[in-house]
Amino acid sequence: MKSYTCRVCGNALYFENSICVSCRTGLGYSRAERDIVPVDLAGKYVDSEGWIWHVCRNLSLSGCTWLAPLEGGQCFSCDLTRTRPQDADAPGLANFLLAERAKRHLIVELDALGFPLVGKSEDLINGVAFDLLSSSMQKVMIAHSDGVITIDLAESDNSHRERVRSQLDEPYRTMLGHFRHEVGHYYQWQLVERSGDSDVLARCRALFGDETADYQTSVDAHYVQGPPPDWTRNYISSYATMHPYEDFAETWAHYLHICDTIETAVAYGLIPPAELVGHARFRDLVTRVWVPLATALNLVNRSMGKDDLYPFVIVEPVLDKLDFVASLRP
Repeated sequence: MKSYTCRVCGNALYFENSICVSCRTGLGYSRAERDIVPVDLAGKYVDSEGWIWHVCRNLSLSGCTWLAPLEGGQCFSCDLTRTRPQDADAPGLANFLLAERAKRHLIVELDALGFPLVGKSEDLINGVAFDLLSSSMQKVMIAHSDGVITIDLAESDNSHRERVRSQLDEPYRTMLGHFRHEVGHYYQWQLVERSGDSDVLARCRALFGDETADYQTSVDAHYVQGPPPDWTRNYISSYATMHPYEDFAETWAHYLHICDTIETAVAYGLIPPAELVGHARFRDLVTRVWVPLATALNLVNRSMGKDDLYPFVIVEPVLDKLDFVASLRP
């Protein structure tokens, strides 16, 4: 994330702040400016061009601090949510707040990288929408289908998520990770399959495999047989071995992990911006900047008695895949 400061008093801010804890100024996030801006007592902000913005109506519901174009309206991020928990579903609403926070984080990163993002209200065919469903009321499968991303809100609960992580023997499982993975399916659909560029599609298949292979057959085989014994030589995770779609989505998620963490490290002075200059390929950034940084962060976590921050090994074939994903950036 970027390093944010209060425009009124200069105090450091977190991305989720709705009020500056130093000067008590109300705050809102301006997507157009990619910055946290001060709002008046009515939650209003006037930008440099004279446009009036208002704090999203969902501030109390989901902690959303983003600015909306209409008074009493909702922001771009909230517009992308097609389905949310019922008002009577208290556990679902509690988890909904954390899921929406992760979704806003995702959108900010996609904006920073320049990836196009449009809602289904604007483009019914190619747009994206989120169904944030509570498994306390129904069975929910985390998935993507034709631009609709479904998230199980129970994944916001630490005990539930850790239990599932342990059952599946995963080294890493977070709500933000789910959003990054599932939006990877969306962008493969948009930037590869629907790109109209046969060379891009051919390169993708050469790296990840033929995505037309029957998905359910692959899933069934994965859960019966497990990953190949030598999967670490070609994949970023065992889950990526399930199907070419999952390999792409896992690689995409790691591309976002790496980009966001490096941006944060630069913003807070952990690495100088100069280290990011001169890398012709993303793989060079990974090997020369990310791997040393991740190693250091892992050791910091170990110093605190915690698990590694980034418990993954990036091998040569994965570097090729990361390079391909990075090449899709506009």
